[in-house]
Parts: sequence; C-alpha cells; structure tokens
Amino acid sequence: MFREMRRKRQLLSDKESIEILRRRTSGILALLGDDNYPYTVPISYVYDNYKIYFHSAKEGHKIDAIKKYNKASFCVIDQDNVVPEEYTTYFRSVIAFGKVRILYDEKEIIKSIEKLAVKYHPKDSNTNRNQIITKEINLLCIIEFSIEHITGKEAIEIIRDKDQSYL
Repeated sequence: MFREMRRKRQLLSDKESIEILRRRTSGILALLGDDNYPYTVPISYVYDNYKIYFHSAKEGHKIDAIKKYNKASFCVIDQDNVVPEEYTTYFRSVIAFGKVRILYDEKEIIKSIEKLAVKYHPKDSNTNRNQIITKEINLLCIIEFSIEHITGKEAIEIIRDKDQSYL
C-alpha cells in the first residue's frame, strides 16, 4: 500500500524515526483541504506509542479538512544543514502516514492534553498543570494521528560520515 523508499541506503530504522518524533517539537501536518487542494499546517505535537497528538481551535480549515477526509501525512525535519559549496543539504527527516480523528471522549482528551503539557512544560507542577487543563479544556480540540507507516531518511553524506567513523 505504501511505496518503498527508492534510496534504501538512506533509510532510517523505525527506532531512529520514532526517536526523532519524540525529540522534536514541531512538524507539518498535510491534509486534503478545500477543493481537494493539499493543505499543510505547522503544528506542535507529542508522540506516544505510534500516535501523534496535537491541539487545535474547534473550527477552521484544519478541522474541516479532517472531518472531510481522515487520511493525512506528517513530516518532521530533524536536521537541515545547508552546505553551499556542495550545493546540497545534510538533512534528516521523518514522514508518517496515517489517519486523524478528533477526540470527543473526555478521558482521552485529558490524557492527550497532559501528554502535550508535560512535553512542553516538564517542570510544571501537577497542581498547576491540572488547573490550566481544567480552565482550557473546553476551548481546545484535540486531534489524534494514528501512524500506519513511517519512513525516515537522511542525506547520503551523513551515512558516509558514519561509515568513515567506523574505519
């Protein structure tokens, strides 16, 4: 169903790809938007067990697109070092494919908001975190992206550097 990566030597393992998703804080969500035009939007997210969670306003282009068509992709750039003299970039990135859904169950919503809150403010107290969640919960829409396929890729130059380091 999903294409194999053409340059297999540049393929990152699932473990490396997931580590990138855990480590990074923003990515680009791609949806099928108005009049079937692609719609991409940068988002902050949290990864947990082959799922990606993010929050949104309850209305807007993103929500309309999700309600219309639940398939999506999500891209995270881990590294993007421009090397002008080589006319290239030393990149590392991950693309996930899957399905998105709006969460309506309050328990699921609270768990997802907590995951986001801990990622972005890990030193906050549980008391303060819970107060803010209680205050903001009715303003937020929480979306779950279930990963069906994931591909990570890095520049061949990074692989060559790794190979050199083993010599």
